[in-house]
Formats: sequence, C-alpha cells, structure tokens
Amino acid sequence: MSGKDNLQPRRDDSSASVSEGAAITISSSGDSSIVYSEKLWVPWWFWVLGGVAVFVCTAQIGFNRSPIWLVIGGIICLAVGVWVLLTMSKTTVSVEVDSTGERWLHAGTAVLPASVVAKSLVVPKSAQRNALGRQLDPAAFLVTHTWIPTMVLLVLDDPDDPTPYWLVSTRRPEALLDSLFDR
Repeated sequence: MSGKDNLQPRRDDSSASVSEGAAITISSSGDSSIVYSEKLWVPWWFWVLGGVAVFVCTAQIGFNRSPIWLVIGGIICLAVGVWVLLTMSKTTVSVEVDSTGERWLHAGTAVLPASVVAKSLVVPKSAQRNALGRQLDPAAFLVTHTWIPTMVLLVLDDPDDPTPYWLVSTRRPEALLDSLFDR
C-alpha cells in the first residue's frame, strides 16, 4: 500500500451520532462498522467568547446608525460567529472495522490502516508542547487542535510512506488506542 493510499478518504453508508468521545459500536452497513467516534468540539468558553465578539461587532456596526443596521449587523455577525465555531469543530476522529476485520483510523479526511502502525502511545498534556515543538518531524502528519489537551502518537512502519508518524488530538486517548488495536 502506498503512502498516498493511506491518506485517501474512505466513504461508507454508516451514519453516526454519539456524544463526545463515545467508544461504542455506533452503526454498521453490511461491510463495515464504526467502533469509536469522537467529535473534536471547541470548548464551551469559545462559544462565550464568540458571543462577546458578536455583541461587540454588532454594537460597532450599529453605533450612531439607524436600528436596521443593528439588526442586519447582528444577524450577519451571529451567522459568521456560529460558522467559524462550527468549522473549528468539524474534525471527527473515528475507528472503523471493515468486512475483513482490518481497523482503520479516520482523522478528519485522512485514513490510516492499523496494520501499518508499529508503535503507539498517549501524549499527555505535559508533553504536547515538546511533541509539537522542535522535536516535531516536518514529515509527520498532524490532526491537532490546541484546545484538546491530549494526543496519540502513531509511529508508522510502511516502507512506501515517507510519513514517520501521526499525531492526532483526542480527549480519550486510551479509548481510541483500545478501539484501534482491539485491546
């Protein structure tokens, strides 16, 4: 399997809606099932800050103008604020088992088979800065968010792929690794 094949999105007919970080079997379509799914939502206080930003922006637009400016500006600012926060929260990390029993990690739009992972470990919050700092290999594949305190490190053993490892943000790293490697 080439390195480019590892990063191609896989589509299926599965549909899932679970609470954040749920590590359960969600759904299955004849040939695959999702055994772990986590939506990487922004923290609640981002929404509070977004609300404050919308209020300030709306006040600036409506200042010394007719009330219609306040209404139109408020609607536009609210729409933009909600769009920004939902876009920041769109990343999903999931583990899928296909009909052959192969487990696949889906991180955003990228896909990684568990069979090419040589080592894996949890990167705690205290080591996150080092993992993303000077020690970071420029060829590494990252799916990280600063508001998620923990990550998993997946070292690859694929001679056709120049990517040495993946760093993936997750709030439940142990559950993700347990699902990926069927522990």
